[in-house]
Amino acid sequence: MRDPVLGIETTLPDRCLVMGIVNVTEDSFSDGGRYLDPAKAVAHAKQLVAEGADIIDVGGESTRPGASRVEAGVEKQRVVPVIEALHAEGIRTSVDTMRASVAAAAAEAGVDLINDVSGGLADPEMFAVMADAKVPVCLMHWKTVRFGDAAGQADHGGDVVADVRATLNRLVEKALAAGVKESAITLDPGLGFAKSAQDNWALLKALPEFIAGEFPVLVGASRKRFLAALRPERGFASSLVDAKDIAANADPATAAVTAIAASEGAWCVRVHDVAVSRDAVDVAARWKMGR
Repeated sequence: MRDPVLGIETTLPDRCLVMGIVNVTEDSFSDGGRYLDPAKAVAHAKQLVAEGADIIDVGGESTRPGASRVEAGVEKQRVVPVIEALHAEGIRTSVDTMRASVAAAAAEAGVDLINDVSGGLADPEMFAVMADAKVPVCLMHWKTVRFGDAAGQADHGGDVVADVRATLNRLVEKALAAGVKESAITLDPGLGFAKSAQDNWALLKALPEFIAGEFPVLVGASRKRFLAALRPERGFASSLVDAKDIAANADPATAAVTAIAASEGAWCVRVHDVAVSRDAVDVAARWKMGR
């Protein structure tokens, strides 16, 4: 069976896709610096595919709290060689970027999806590039698009679900007006981006409402602080060095979210630990099949 966005063949009907994360960065909270070398990034991506990833999300700029922006040229140098190498081997990729110029370069390199955590708002040229690229896009909710402030809490007017839904609707309107095809649009409620733990849980509880809409939904809960906080005794460091070592403590909770999201009908989950989440989506698919 083919998924409705990327046309990926899945052996289990309606199986949620798994997007594996490859951060080609120096300062990502989970694995910054580990895959900055393109060869290491490509090798890691191949390992994630072997573990069950359907698509690899390649990012060259960290959005962790306190992160500083890198130059557009640097971001391109980080992501384009990785995307080109993976594309040459038939591995599907998405580019995690808020820059139109990087998205355009990635499209030329053969990327299969443009994943913009700002929902197209950080760069006035992004929607036009999305339309020209003629590939699927993911529009994420991030009310505060001030770079490096992902963990800060925005004002959602007392109802984060309504706010996220309304904002995503506006982003869809902007994308359609720019020429992005309706069939190319996917949405991400933006867990962890300018949202409190309470906001994140409210959005997860409302996930069926988002999934019932007309656009496929991507869920990105992997290793987020609100999941790590479920087991405070494990800790979650604020420093980058410590965070690299212990961020994986949230992987079991991430897998639980993956299983529930997949059971509810999410189109895709974006995760660091692919193997456990692939097991989770396969279990969810088998559960729904009853065989």
